[in-house]
Amino acid sequence: MLTRLQNAVEQWGGKNKLIDQWLNNRRQLLIHYCQLANLPPYDNSPQLPDSDGVHHFCNLLVDYVSEGHFEVYDQVVSECEKHGEDSRQLASRIVPQIAKSTDVALDFNDKFGAPFDDDDERMMELDEALSRLGQAMEERFAFEDKLLDTLHRHYSEELQAQP
Repeated sequence: MLTRLQNAVEQWGGKNKLIDQWLNNRRQLLIHYCQLANLPPYDNSPQLPDSDGVHHFCNLLVDYVSEGHFEVYDQVVSECEKHGEDSRQLASRIVPQIAKSTDVALDFNDKFGAPFDDDDERMMELDEALSRLGQAMEERFAFEDKLLDTLHRHYSEELQAQP
């Protein structure tokens, strides 16, 4: 996921402030995800994450999902509609696919977003829930990147067509 993010930043970074902010927020989300899931390069802690860390991650997760749906997708879809039927159809197929991961993210937040004690039963389910969420977010990022690629491709074509 971090490699995909780096590729996205290299490909689309610097083109639009909203997209730059969005990709930066994705980076923060992924860093916190890797820390919670004890994944490289944050795989040096043998203990379970604390309630504050999980709660902070849930806030980042909801913010990222909300920002996508209520700010970024609208702008990207609007731009895709300007670039013809193929782009509009692609956007109309991709956005519902992204919505599936939103449900997984909101379910995760509903379950783990509230503060808990170290001996809370939910902690026994955290690893499996993180795994499920990670898979959903990986798929989401791939769909988001398709939207960004379509927008970038048409933006690049417009720049090349200008004298």
